[in-house]
Amino acid sequence: MNKVYPSAAAALDGIVRDGQLIAVGGFGLCGIPEALIDALVASGAQNLTAISNNAGVDGFGLGKLLNTRQIKKMISSYVGENKEFERQYLAGELALEFTPQGTLAEKLRAGGAGIPAFFTKTGVGTLVAEGKELRDFDGETYVMERALMPELSLVKADVADMSGNLRFNKTARNFNPAVAMAGKICVVEVERIVPTGEIAPDDVHLPGIYVHRIVLNATPEKRIEKRTTRDRT
Repeated sequence: MNKVYPSAAAALDGIVRDGQLIAVGGFGLCGIPEALIDALVASGAQNLTAISNNAGVDGFGLGKLLNTRQIKKMISSYVGENKEFERQYLAGELALEFTPQGTLAEKLRAGGAGIPAFFTKTGVGTLVAEGKELRDFDGETYVMERALMPELSLVKADVADMSGNLRFNKTARNFNPAVAMAGKICVVEVERIVPTGEIAPDDVHLPGIYVHRIVLNATPEKRIEKRTTRDRT
């Protein structure tokens, strides 16, 4: 089975539709599938619910989908770098489900493991727990969180082989493996594609069974979210 597609647009062809629940890997602008996000913008899909730790920045990453009003709801942990996000949310144009970062990661991990829900102490007694089931275990109160099982996952990795086995680059791994495992269909953008067997078994960070489509983007922009420097003497 050939998993490699000639372009990001081809990789999304036939699997993107309006009203979809999608998950996008990355942390801030680190490890985001830039080409796949651009292809999603070009697809014109509307009323998307997007799961992502962050919401990109103005005009880049998921910020592009906010500019085109293709996202109706975000399920995120942190959204403070995007002024357009803030404007839409405060104007009532965008729904938001705030989720503690660790809980978001576990919701995706549980989805990938086929676990429909779990209990956690995080959020008990706060807005996060409103409307959710509470249960006591050993004298402590926990809130039930439902797993996330997106219809489509968009992922960024460093290297893939022809079978879809993936290796990520350092901290760019972040949410990507959990996003890949949770999705019913997973499309991955990589900087290199190698023959099957070239990645040593111990270097495979995610097995190819979770990957359905692969697209090469050898020269991503990799924009830095906040560049900080110091004077050197």
